Amino acid sequence: MYFTVNNAPIYCYTGGKAFDAAKPTAIFIHGVLGDHSVWILQTRYLAHHGWNVLALDLPGHCKSAGQPPASVEAAADFVLALMDAAGLAAAVLIGHSFGSLIALEAAARAPTRVRQLVLVGTAFPMRVSPALLEASVTAPMDALKMVNVFSRATLAPPPSALGPGTWVYGASMALGRRVLASNTQTNVFYTGFKACDSYQNGLQAMAAVTCPVLFVLGQVDQMTPPKAAQALVKAAQNARVVYLPGGHHQMNETPEEMLAALNAFLKPVAVAAIH
Repeated sequence: MYFTVNNAPIYCYTGGKAFDAAKPTAIFIHGVLGDHSVWILQTRYLAHHGWNVLALDLPGHCKSAGQPPASVEAAADFVLALMDAAGLAAAVLIGHSFGSLIALEAAARAPTRVRQLVLVGTAFPMRVSPALLEASVTAPMDALKMVNVFSRATLAPPPSALGPGTWVYGASMALGRRVLASNTQTNVFYTGFKACDSYQNGLQAMAAVTCPVLFVLGQVDQMTPPKAAQALVKAAQNARVVYLPGGHHQMNETPEEMLAALNAFLKPVAVAAIH
């Protein structure tokens, strides 16, 4: 479905169920060169088990119009504006990689509006090598290959997000090409990476978060190694940490384990709609 946010149509996947702002809602935020589809298994499950789900395409990505956010702070403001447009007084925020920083910053900016926070494949600082930043502009296909190799995407063990034997590396490459091609005006690859690299407010943001926080970290993640998340874990007031056996694409590489972690953490809380 679409919401108008900052005068632009923004697409949100609802898991095949009608949106009802009176139900508890989980908002899913993808990472660089991702879109709503990276959450397909988790969102469909929750949508059929008592939750609203809104898996968004960030502005300027795939089905969403508007200008891609150039900073984590701008993206966090967008998420809060999306909640306003959807009539949500509060929600659970679930973010992956770049999306985890966005969710963290949004929770810090409006702590009473975020009931629970889930940070998947997160790190702070989330630095990006100068060589990779440059390649995202000068040789984006080569940079995409580098990212997918470092993400340690492998043949997904059954059951997987798209079916037994899914080639996660190939699927991620195809998604990255599609997302990059969806915006001919702005290089969303570079813009997203630069936003991650420039974000400096992580520890201050975590100190302002009052809700329970779940960290979902891949044991062999080379993009955001588990050790790179420990400063955030220590700064959290109420943290739970789950280590999954895969790499950076936990939602697709280890989808069942990812869903189990979410189910063990999420508590359906009655959330009043904005009237």
